[in-house]
Amino acid sequence: MADSNFIDYVKIYCRSGNGGAGSTHMRREKYIPKGGPDGGDGGRGGHIILRANPQFWTLIHLKYRKHIMAEHGGAGSGQLQHGKNGEDIILDVPLGTVAKNAETGEILFELVEPNEERILVKGGRGGLGNNNFKTATNQTPRYSQPGEPFEEGWFILELKLLADVGLVGFPNAGKSTLLSTVSAARPKIADYPFTTLEPNLGIVSYYDDKSFVMADIPGIIEGAHEGKGIGMRFLRHIERNSILLFMVAADQDDIREGYEVLLNELREYNPELLVKDRVLAITKSDMLDDQLKGEIAETLPEDIPHVFISSFTQEGLKELKDMLWTSLQKEMPVEEEAPVILFPGDDNEITVG
Repeated sequence: MADSNFIDYVKIYCRSGNGGAGSTHMRREKYIPKGGPDGGDGGRGGHIILRANPQFWTLIHLKYRKHIMAEHGGAGSGQLQHGKNGEDIILDVPLGTVAKNAETGEILFELVEPNEERILVKGGRGGLGNNNFKTATNQTPRYSQPGEPFEEGWFILELKLLADVGLVGFPNAGKSTLLSTVSAARPKIADYPFTTLEPNLGIVSYYDDKSFVMADIPGIIEGAHEGKGIGMRFLRHIERNSILLFMVAADQDDIREGYEVLLNELREYNPELLVKDRVLAITKSDMLDDQLKGEIAETLPEDIPHVFISSFTQEGLKELKDMLWTSLQKEMPVEEEAPVILFPGDDNEITVG
């Protein structure tokens, strides 16, 4: 089986550039026997910078690039010539990338805005030339500064997908089928558990050219927080979702119990996930008649909205989209309208932005 193109975790070694040494030089020209110091400063060492690129969705381009080293700064020279700055290395990464120190596990920063740039390792500053050290009492300093040394270390880059709605459910609950039905995404679909081995994103169209992003992750099983299955590895992809859509198949023995198991796994992984809005979808409901739906509805939790859906017959999908869109509007901040100023006797309006 070929390796997947979706890579959401890489470990890389990064080393910035040394700062260039300052110059110790005296001005020597014809008819100027005592020109004084004119040593230039050294150049800055190159940075290694991470840049959030909206066109990227995976870290595969860094999977086989383990060692990244920036250029050293050039040394200063006479006539106050500044050394060349080391060339920066800019690494494009997807939106939602988290940079961590590999040794301590400390989170250094996250990139969530398009084209946002953050320095991962800073280049050393260039040393000062002897021209900077001249004084009234020391007019010919014969010393300069060396450049600052480089920074280096191992770093972990983790990708957390940015989506509005995250799908949470057991294997074979119909998550990938729903995503392929309501969006143009084409995830792998088959009748066996753990068909989905990597997250998938899809853009769901709504009325009036509105849309939202839905993320499908591999299925979660009971005991996943203890390392069972593969779902917990990908749960970080729903940490930034506004809404969690829990999906439980209608052929499960106890739908409420299934929902509680999923909820408990999220609680064990990260309790902060329970703060997010939740919607419960009972999938494969084309197997149920109205009487069974009524009996099941009475057993469902009252604190979470629910809907019966079927990707095969399209049942309930419109209602599901309405519920998700309504919840998303609650999450979006309301922009205040700018005040309008009316001048007496004037029909013109001035809007103060």
